[in-house]
Amino acid sequence: MSNQAWQITAPGTLSLVTLPSIPSPGLNQALIRIQAVSLNYRDVLVVDHNPSYPVPAKANLTPCSDGAGVIEKAGPGSKWKKGDRVFVHPNTWKSGKEPRDFDIRLTMGGGGTDGTLRRYVVWDDDRIVKAPDNLSIEEVATLYTAGATAWNALFHGRLKLEPGMSVLTQGTGGVSCFAIQLASALGATVVATSSSDEKLEVAKKLGAAHLINYSAHPDWAAEVLKATDDNGVDITVEVVGAQSIRQSIQATRQAGLISLVGMLSKDPHQPVDIMHPLLFKAQTIQAFLGAGSKQMSDELSAFVEKHNIHPPIAKVYEFEDADKAIKAAASLTVLGKLVVKV
Repeated sequence: MSNQAWQITAPGTLSLVTLPSIPSPGLNQALIRIQAVSLNYRDVLVVDHNPSYPVPAKANLTPCSDGAGVIEKAGPGSKWKKGDRVFVHPNTWKSGKEPRDFDIRLTMGGGGTDGTLRRYVVWDDDRIVKAPDNLSIEEVATLYTAGATAWNALFHGRLKLEPGMSVLTQGTGGVSCFAIQLASALGATVVATSSSDEKLEVAKKLGAAHLINYSAHPDWAAEVLKATDDNGVDITVEVVGAQSIRQSIQATRQAGLISLVGMLSKDPHQPVDIMHPLLFKAQTIQAFLGAGSKQMSDELSAFVEKHNIHPPIAKVYEFEDADKAIKAAASLTVLGKLVVKV
């Protein structure tokens, strides 16, 4: 099989090309036959050359950071063997809670580093993660960006989630779906908000205990307080940003944590005065990079297998339709993850 790849040949334009050869792994590296790629909103920003993504893409960049497959060939000194099921850890952050070693310029699928939307990838041993045995390869592909972000936000913030605590999620995008599943599997109570009863049914199936339709209840923070005996949740996984942050503060308990992981507001640069409510509730807003360390990827993989968690997949596209999949990802309306079968 030739080594085909999708490349950004102009802003917003993807082209399928055949690369000259299949690469060979070097010392402590392995060649991965990518079998599935999961899409994220970051991929849309990179493909469109959107200035909201802080690192300009090089010419003819191959996008996407999430990929799963099997080891095709192990290089000298590699711990992997042919046939191992794996997913890639796409960045330079390998351990610890603080992302000081995260270099966004060197993250796969952005800047100058080609991503996973290709058939073959050579990657370093210490940035390859064992796939959970209970998942299909398409499900495995969804784990990193959405899953590790949710894992980071719930378990590695200033306030660590424990059984019996409560979590607020927003919508049914990838990070929110993972947050619902991870929190409920641990034994936490999940309050889920979304724009429709159909989406809330998805949240319920994933483990949410309380459902709030924010279209029907624009003052949704008040509904969260009702569901938590007026205390508020312990942790809010904030994926919207400026448009919802004041209500998230209202819905979170005193000394609680608002884990900021997204900026899906219609106007992400909208100024918002949050000093007074934040100060008098002694809360923490902690920003997360939309990523996790290799250590977190390993923890997540083991937890998903232990609790038999299956991330929801909205649709699987053929490799030849990857450009259509990217356009679909831009809509932000799908229930679950979009995956490209490679």
